[in-house]
Amino acid sequence: MSKSRKLFTDSKKVTPSGVNSPVRYFDPYPFFTKKANGAYIWDEDNTRYIDFCNAYGALLLGHRRKEILDSVTKQLSKGTLYCTPTASEIELSKLILGNFPSMDKVRLMNTGGEATMTAIRLARGYTKKKKIIKFEGCYHGAHDSVLVKAGSGSAHNGISVSDGGLDEVSKNTLVVEYNNIEDLQKTISKNKDIAGVIVEPILANMGLILPEKNFLSDLRKITKENNIPLIFDEVVTGFRVSPGGAQEHFGIKPDITTLAKALSNGFTISAVGGKKEIMNLLSPGGNVYQASTFAGNPISVSAAISSIKTINKMKNKLYSKLERFNLLFSTALDDMATDMKIPHQINFTASMFQIFFTNTPVVDSKTSKKADGKKFQKLFKTLLKEGVFIPPSQFEVVFLSDAHTENDLNKTLDAYHTALKSVKNWST
Repeated sequence: MSKSRKLFTDSKKVTPSGVNSPVRYFDPYPFFTKKANGAYIWDEDNTRYIDFCNAYGALLLGHRRKEILDSVTKQLSKGTLYCTPTASEIELSKLILGNFPSMDKVRLMNTGGEATMTAIRLARGYTKKKKIIKFEGCYHGAHDSVLVKAGSGSAHNGISVSDGGLDEVSKNTLVVEYNNIEDLQKTISKNKDIAGVIVEPILANMGLILPEKNFLSDLRKITKENNIPLIFDEVVTGFRVSPGGAQEHFGIKPDITTLAKALSNGFTISAVGGKKEIMNLLSPGGNVYQASTFAGNPISVSAAISSIKTINKMKNKLYSKLERFNLLFSTALDDMATDMKIPHQINFTASMFQIFFTNTPVVDSKTSKKADGKKFQKLFKTLLKEGVFIPPSQFEVVFLSDAHTENDLNKTLDAYHTALKSVKNWST
């Protein structure tokens, strides 16, 4: 019996379903990680995988990045948690604001879900209205306001609205189709009580779904015309798509932005930033309450400072390398699947890509769900056998990191070739 199988059996006795987040489970059992370094991750049986999950996009710079570990080690000698303000919090805030011109002020917190929850609360506090518009398939964390027709693990497990969620909360969440401006306009015209619109500018929790031309600019225009705060959930795209996230990439300024994941390259931290007239509503200066013992903890702050400084120092080289790798990889993958006559779509941008087994272009949640998930599972399991780890769900994204080399990509393409053959043979 493998060590991972034994550990999973033990874990199920003490942890619901044996995992601490639904996306970590896959059939028959997930591998348990022993260590990681650079572009690689090892399980408890010492099997090495090339890691293209990269903590679901958090590890833009790869595992155990030296600059970040050095910064964290230095901080560890000074303490781990103070629950008092620190100079490093100011330094980090200035770095974030420097990369995101849409923000006048920023507050640090811990998780992406906490950040989006606060962003929504701010929008409601600012407008004195109740309803929030979200887009089908967008995932904004596991809190009641947004866990309605969401992506990520909820989509993978077929959960539209979570049990235990309050109807009186979810009824104030209006869901519209991504890439459908008409649907948005209709919803706004029918509802006068809209506090904000929240969106993943690039969907990374329904597989990878890209905004169609003018969708985001039209979204910005419509929300401005109707005095509705626009929230960009850049938990995934912040720092990953560009140093200033998707908003820099597309040239759009939202009213509120959420960040996490690549902000600290693997340490627990998130942030909410936006216009000062909105951000000043946060307690204690305003009446929108948010608090956390671990907010701005010096360990994560030191990691985030080092991460942003590293990104800014090498940004031209970093992003061009990742885009080049992604273009080469996605093109080669497309050619392979085409040669094998496997119906497929490949969506890719910056350092993210995903393959869907369908003839239909994947432009929203509905078309994403039409893809053959069983074929994707066959692909995933074969890749794992070939030493390549990608997120186990069709509704996630494959992430490149700066630690990946051309040799890693070539080995991974060989693995994908084997996996695609298994998909083709399995489906006939």
